[in-house]
Amino acid sequence: MTYEPSVALVVQGRKRVDLGRATFIYGESRFLLTSVDLPVTSQVIEASEEYPYLCLRLKLEMPMVRELLSREEIPVAAVQPDSPAMVTGETTVEFLNAFCRLIDLLNTPQDIPFLCGLIEREIIYRILRSAEGQRLRAIATLGDQSHRTAKAIAWIRANYAKELRLEHLAQMAGMGVSTLHHHFRALTALSPLQYQKQLRLHAARGRMLMDGLDAASAAFEVGYESASQFNREYRRFFGQPPMRDVRTLRSSNAQPSESGSNQNAI
Repeated sequence: MTYEPSVALVVQGRKRVDLGRATFIYGESRFLLTSVDLPVTSQVIEASEEYPYLCLRLKLEMPMVRELLSREEIPVAAVQPDSPAMVTGETTVEFLNAFCRLIDLLNTPQDIPFLCGLIEREIIYRILRSAEGQRLRAIATLGDQSHRTAKAIAWIRANYAKELRLEHLAQMAGMGVSTLHHHFRALTALSPLQYQKQLRLHAARGRMLMDGLDAASAAFEVGYESASQFNREYRRFFGQPPMRDVRTLRSSNAQPSESGSNQNAI
């Protein structure tokens, strides 16, 4: 699937997320921060019927991040040039308390319109104050190289089925092609073309799994011009031919494992 800018807080169980060749594991003591749209493969690696995997994911609104940065002086360390747009961080007591207060608002719905935004701002504030918030701050800062690269990422995310021309993408981001390529890989662990390909493969997999499309139809819908090329790239990425992979997913989701653990790739 594709993770959008968000923070995921686990209160029970553990999860593994693969982004390119990078792997992130987070659980009860660590949160996962995603600063741009990223195509990932994820897997719950610790869960059971007695102790199911429980996680809260909060979408990060970039206008709110920028508003906070413009109004408050938030001291953070300088951004490391090759730090990715996905990172795990320690779940502190203060961080957890903010999420608990957000959930508690469900008990008093009349307070949600006023207090929800305040608590979300507190969560974002605590992220920006942490070492893990460096990249989020850079992406939200207008004119920063990370922000320009994020614009290119957002364009591909919205237009993954279209032909990708790196020169046009670099011009839109206001960067040179080589500079864009370097920063793009730093943020996503992928080149622009690899990023587009993974978006296409994930989208095609979803269309086959959820909408019942055959492999060729799904391939053409996500931008492939050759069904044979789609089959080769799909098998290389997911490990099986398209329709066999979909049948395996449907079968595994329909039949829980004997141990009760949920270990199916999402």
